[in-house]
Amino acid sequence: MTEFAVWAPLAGNTVELAIADRVLPMTRDGDWWRATAAAAPGERYAFRLDGGDERPDPRSLAQPDGPHERSAVVDLHAHEWHDQDWAGQPLDGAVIYELHIGTFTPEGTFDAAITKLDHLAALGVSLVEVMPVAAFPGDRGWGYDGVAPYAVHEVYGGAAACQRFVDACHQHGLGVLLDVVYNHLGPSGNYLAQFGPYFTDHYATPWGSAVNLDGQGSDEVRRYFLENARMWLRDFHFDGLRLDAVHELHDGRAVHFLEELAAKTDELAAELGRPLTLIAESDRNDPRTVRPRDDSGAGLGLTGQWADDIHHALHVALTGETQGYYSDFADPEALGKVLRTPFFHDGTWSSFRGRHHGRPVDFGRTPPWRFVASLQTHDQVGNRATGDRLSHLVNPGRLAGAAALLLTSPYTPMLFMGEEWGASTPWQYFTDHQEPELAQAVSEGRAREFAAHGWSANVPDPQAVSTFNDSALDWSETTDGEHARLLDWYAALLRLRREIPAFTAADAPRVFRNGATIRVHRGDYVVLVNLGAYDAAMPGEVVLAFGEVRGGGSEPVTVGAESVAILKTSR
Repeated sequence: MTEFAVWAPLAGNTVELAIADRVLPMTRDGDWWRATAAAAPGERYAFRLDGGDERPDPRSLAQPDGPHERSAVVDLHAHEWHDQDWAGQPLDGAVIYELHIGTFTPEGTFDAAITKLDHLAALGVSLVEVMPVAAFPGDRGWGYDGVAPYAVHEVYGGAAACQRFVDACHQHGLGVLLDVVYNHLGPSGNYLAQFGPYFTDHYATPWGSAVNLDGQGSDEVRRYFLENARMWLRDFHFDGLRLDAVHELHDGRAVHFLEELAAKTDELAAELGRPLTLIAESDRNDPRTVRPRDDSGAGLGLTGQWADDIHHALHVALTGETQGYYSDFADPEALGKVLRTPFFHDGTWSSFRGRHHGRPVDFGRTPPWRFVASLQTHDQVGNRATGDRLSHLVNPGRLAGAAALLLTSPYTPMLFMGEEWGASTPWQYFTDHQEPELAQAVSEGRAREFAAHGWSANVPDPQAVSTFNDSALDWSETTDGEHARLLDWYAALLRLRREIPAFTAADAPRVFRNGATIRVHRGDYVVLVNLGAYDAAMPGEVVLAFGEVRGGGSEPVTVGAESVAILKTSR
């Protein structure tokens, strides 16, 4: 027999379990309703509140027929795990690789992604970050409009395939992070509000009503998301979670939801005997997000946080783009500052926000590995009008120089899938909304948004299948010409990062910029990047080089235009 339970304080007098061709009454237990029934894995079921329409289980583990239909019974203990020797992967010393299951391979499934793990292991990354997999309507999407937080999107292979993927990653020596969305649910197939006060109008988010973390009934809402996190970490063996847009987790309680989540995660890590990681996407530029918890409430205790200022300064230096939020990073001092400290805005004026923003970081209290730095992410590529990657904007020499700056920095580097070989495929914004009105609104809204910003190019229709197909990686490029050369460069940089402690040292680098020439000193090593048209030179021995580099030993090393060298120097 299987026990079914649902929290439904908004139900009036009855809640029923609809399973197979039966409808069974459920017994009230406070605000919970319970029933037992014979149910094999795969059996479809739903709940009916006060005789109304069938609704999927808010804690459904599978929605094989879509989020509007019945849920399916899943046995999360059926998988035979082979990662008993996996000791975990801490964030300190890690390199992250962000991927989207649907476009990582032509097949777009977890099982197909397993076939590419040899590539990731050989590349030298240590943590794979999987973009959201919670079930959503349709087949195609980024995953941030999920409506069944406990269910794995069926098109990717469902829960069993997800477990196989994590297991295989561990056997390849790769940890796995899952991107989760706790600040909102998508607009279509979201029935939680019919069961209980999951949302509140007291706060607003860019996506509608906020999740109710501090209002009436919020104890169970918090528990819903805390237990969701526990499920991924315990039952799916994920090594951590990336938490989407935590600045939209509005919580006025004395103990913030994030602090409670961090405490519960630390307890689970002790129970499981392996490190567990929580990484915040945060717009606040506040190091307190990752400071340890204590009785004073000075820190939320998360493991790490994204530092987008690093991306922005690098992007402006490489491309010269200064529109929108890039405008502040046209400051000649921006690049040097973010290579020394993660927040350009650390209490400074932010013109695109129209206010001062951020707080300084003291590496003595908050080490640099707690900040995740990147050249490209799903957001920074996909939210461009045509999804053009950095490889579409600059030449291989600049890509190589930027990679050297990132992968020798004291931060935790993160790559976006395909970045390592300068993928020629775009990564665009794609959706598969099933309601015609919603689909039309998204398509027209996207075009209107970029037209308002003066974008004259044809903006791909998010609803078009071609937009999704065009975003899938072309793996044949990994052995082709400049793509293969760049891939070798990334692998070599990652090998140096593992072998030379200076490149992961917690001290702030010394950075010197003279026009288009950038020198970053890391212990006895110098990363010399020449973004200009004229040679740059300095003494030293060449450790690694890309482009036109000559000399060394008794002669100065000369780094030609659009080239980079890593040098060993004598202090």
